[in-house]
Amino acid sequence: MRTAYTEVSENLAHNTALQLVQHEGVPIVMLTPLPAQAESASLARLRTQLTNRLPQVELAALLLDVEAFTGFASSFTHVADSQPAAVDLPLSICAVLLAQACNIGLKTVARADVPALTLARLAWVQQNYVRVETLTAANTCLVDAQTVLPLAQAWGGGEVASADGLRFVVPLRTLHAGWNRKYFGAERGVTYYNFTSDQFTGFHGIVIPGTLRDSLFILAGLLEQQTSLDPREIMADTHGFSEVVFGLFSLLGYRFSPRLANLADQRFWRLNKEDDYGPLNELGRHVVNARLIHDHWEDMLRLAGSLKLGKVKATAVMRTLQRSGSLSGLGRAVAELGRVEKTRYLLAYVQDEAYRRRILVQLNRGEGRYALARAVFHGKKGELRQRYREGMKDQLGALGLVVNALVLWNTRYLQRALEQWQQTEGEPAADEVARLSPLVHEHVNMLGRYDFTLPDRIAAGELRPLRSPTIWEEHLAEIP
Repeated sequence: MRTAYTEVSENLAHNTALQLVQHEGVPIVMLTPLPAQAESASLARLRTQLTNRLPQVELAALLLDVEAFTGFASSFTHVADSQPAAVDLPLSICAVLLAQACNIGLKTVARADVPALTLARLAWVQQNYVRVETLTAANTCLVDAQTVLPLAQAWGGGEVASADGLRFVVPLRTLHAGWNRKYFGAERGVTYYNFTSDQFTGFHGIVIPGTLRDSLFILAGLLEQQTSLDPREIMADTHGFSEVVFGLFSLLGYRFSPRLANLADQRFWRLNKEDDYGPLNELGRHVVNARLIHDHWEDMLRLAGSLKLGKVKATAVMRTLQRSGSLSGLGRAVAELGRVEKTRYLLAYVQDEAYRRRILVQLNRGEGRYALARAVFHGKKGELRQRYREGMKDQLGALGLVVNALVLWNTRYLQRALEQWQQTEGEPAADEVARLSPLVHEHVNMLGRYDFTLPDRIAAGELRPLRSPTIWEEHLAEIP
């Protein structure tokens, strides 16, 4: 910490983005926002040329394409393990996933003339094969397939991730949605809190009623995710973070790098009262209780081990650290450690423009992914019409899986287009390749095709024959 303070102090005169100003007799930090990152003409040309080479494709065909080279449909097993595999199961799985991800219902993708796509078959597959466990396993397959692609590796090694929420209005009466007038108006809604790697893949998701109020959900996502990725640094917007959260992240070996909206309100801490930080002395006037950290160090390590092994859930850890609504001795020790880590983060944030830029770039990747998810989830006004938590988790898990399939498909074809570019135009700059993105979808038809052919007898004025629904068909008619 002393080194970090010294570096900021010595570079204060040269750091044009940082200002120390007095507010009501107290020094506060003011930081100039980052300017927009310049885009060269060569980068714009590279991005345009590669994107224009992507083949036009139907979303249904894209899913089948991805399934063919990853085999992700094999992750969907029957809820009764002894059941034999169904014929043409991958086709049925892809149809159900598309219906859920696009929020259009099974009837839209059903076809009576294809046995694997009849409405009865799709309803049966959705009921018996698509659940959180199988969606997680299939998503792991896609994330792992992305990690080995050279272009994805140019974007990142999987050590960095961001977390943010995608919000959905739930226009139904349910206990599993919450109020927030800013995001849901007069309705209730949920937040699908998703984790995006620096390779653009989503490796975990959590459904939260209402909106996020606690950064411990971020820690829960890192500990619960099941892919081969091992992110050690997580970027996020300001979501109820606290010194305890910083302390827990540090104990578990993670670096927490939020984008703070209230930097002027943050306290800077020091370990020793006698340390001299020059012009930053008054800013860092608060002293950490190092003795408390020392006395509870063994207990803190045991807590970290319990979290890592899943003995204690991250979202429930505050019950462990509190007594009668106040922090226990262990809780206060974790908070003191968090003050150290938060101060180190704040000093790095105000000193290093490249660090702030990395946070911004990764958060923008997450926001771009959410824009893609919105484009996919286009049916029923983009509202989530699930009454029960399990249905919400299943449908939003299918959405995350389909978005990952899009990202993986785009990355493969962008890589192929880049190889062709290299043969004719030469090697592009590495920093320009790193700024390419697979979050494009103009070449993907997500709305289906409309048939304007008409049988001759109908065109001549005859009526179509009426249906004679069976009891089973009447039951299926209730399926959305």
